[in-house]
Amino acid sequence: MSGGSDRSSFRAIRDEIARRISNRTWAPGTLIPGEEALAAEFGAARATVNRALQELARAGLIERKRKAGTRVAPNPVREARFVIPIVGDQIKQSGAEYEYRLLDRAIETSSEDVAERLSIAPGTEVLHLKCLHLADGKPYQFENRYINLLTLPHARDQDFSVRGPNEWLVNDAPFSRAEFTFLAAAASEEEARLLNLPLSSPVFVGERRTWLRDNVITCVRMVHPPTHRMTTVI
Repeated sequence: MSGGSDRSSFRAIRDEIARRISNRTWAPGTLIPGEEALAAEFGAARATVNRALQELARAGLIERKRKAGTRVAPNPVREARFVIPIVGDQIKQSGAEYEYRLLDRAIETSSEDVAERLSIAPGTEVLHLKCLHLADGKPYQFENRYINLLTLPHARDQDFSVRGPNEWLVNDAPFSRAEFTFLAAAASEEEARLLNLPLSSPVFVGERRTWLRDNVITCVRMVHPPTHRMTTVI
């Protein structure tokens, strides 16, 4: 971060603490420095640090207990009321056998469209992942995902060959808000081929973006065969 008053503002302190939680400098359950120590580090008043911590607590990223200090939430409580499911768990819970395939993993420079969805400058490096989830050997979901490496730089070190990005993000990348879109669409050539459907077949699509404070973490397009149905318990 830059020096001076910018570094000591409550927003800068809040965002830096959120960044440390996101990149696991402070892992889930970790006791973080107290207000006095953080105030000294950032050159800020304790009241400013307290305000930053209060916002992070409301977002569910940290837990504050009197006399016990402040810890990174072991299972961060997201502001979003919609629980992000782990695809593999959904399939197993249905009684089917789950199979995961990583189709492609690449560090790319973002196009204008991807940059807009991730709220970054075009040409910024992103991680692009294509994955197929199968139930009893049949295609269940094609996952086409971009991860913002500015927000999650440690995603660059994950190969995702065994553990998919959906599971990794749910368990290891806390978020403070999410946006969900569900729609019916016609399968593209790639989607139809991977889901074993005729070209332009109707498919059920879920699109999702998640944020850590003001920074987009990931955007994903999840495409299912037309027989897919979704049930949500809130």
